[in-house]
Amino acid sequence: MKIEDFDYTLPERLIAQKPADQRDGSRLLVVHRKKREDDTWDDVNIEHRHFRDILDYLKPGDCLVLNDSKVIPARLFGVKEVKDKKSRLPGAKAEFLLVKRVQGLDNKENACEDLWEVMVRPGRRLKPGDTVLFSGPRTGEAIGEDRESRPLLKADIIDYGQDGTRIVRFHYDGIFMERLEEIGSMPLPPYIERPSEDADRNRYQTVYCREEGSVAAPTAGLHFTDELLAKAEQKGVELVYVTLHVGIGTFRPVKVENIEDHHMHFEEYSISQEAAEKINRAKREGRRVISVGTTSTRTVESAAEWDESAGQWQLKAGSGSTGIFIYPGYEWKIIDSLITNFHLPKSTLLMLISALYDREKILEVYEEAVREEYRFFSYGDAMFIE
Repeated sequence: MKIEDFDYTLPERLIAQKPADQRDGSRLLVVHRKKREDDTWDDVNIEHRHFRDILDYLKPGDCLVLNDSKVIPARLFGVKEVKDKKSRLPGAKAEFLLVKRVQGLDNKENACEDLWEVMVRPGRRLKPGDTVLFSGPRTGEAIGEDRESRPLLKADIIDYGQDGTRIVRFHYDGIFMERLEEIGSMPLPPYIERPSEDADRNRYQTVYCREEGSVAAPTAGLHFTDELLAKAEQKGVELVYVTLHVGIGTFRPVKVENIEDHHMHFEEYSISQEAAEKINRAKREGRRVISVGTTSTRTVESAAEWDESAGQWQLKAGSGSTGIFIYPGYEWKIIDSLITNFHLPKSTLLMLISALYDREKILEVYEEAVREEYRFFSYGDAMFIE
């Protein structure tokens, strides 16, 4: 399949720059799927609602799978250390975006080190052997160019990583995540054309986030409130939590003409024994397994294995890395339905939802969403492919 097969026209004004005033106040486009006798999809059937109405479409016995990964304040603004001690000129400004933890050790009492893969800016000026100091506020303004002040983080660039990244060793006192909370800012996607604000530290997280490690939010879950989740449970919906730490690769464009030639970046996931048993029981009993977001989807589908004795796919508990690429033609193993946001043109996420329904019909749905002026991408509105 060609990358152009997943293109659509999106007016820039529909790219959400801020979240809705209330999490569950965002709009919800409901897609009702129905197959004909010849196994082809019936005509597109759409309803326009608000996200709080999702309870009207969830049934007792449904198994709702949510990604509980927590976004870390992964964007850092600092200055390059001046090696010439006689120079009174400040170091050049530098920006880091943490991509993936390579190894680490937290110690509450002693100084320690942490190894990370990071994206850097400006790339041409930051090379192995350079050091960057971080001591200023999260916004990147007044970055702390006073060379006499002690930085909260010190980063030695020790090697080149993949796709232009750098391998960096951090030095700090105390606990790394605490230092990051002090000076880091939320890593908003590149299409949100404004600096991160204090409000983003709450709104760019799901209300059920627990496991630190993502550098991008599992955005379909941003619409849920504690009250909405409680009402779902009261209705008889079973909530199951898995973890996939979302990497920056979620924003990387597909650069090949044939999508089959695209290679996904690997992300770390974890599924508890309890979560696997709940999902497997739902499958055995013929109940719907509904994924909240593409990250939950990729997690569950990555860990599926064929159970010969049961004659069906089962979910395997454990941790691992996944680079699963789901596009039309994929054989679904666990997931039946999906709650998701609206995705970028030509993106792997658009390909994933096209695999769950139908590429041409998904593009019809997107055309309708544009006509109705839904808000798109991370802080935008939601869709339920029922």
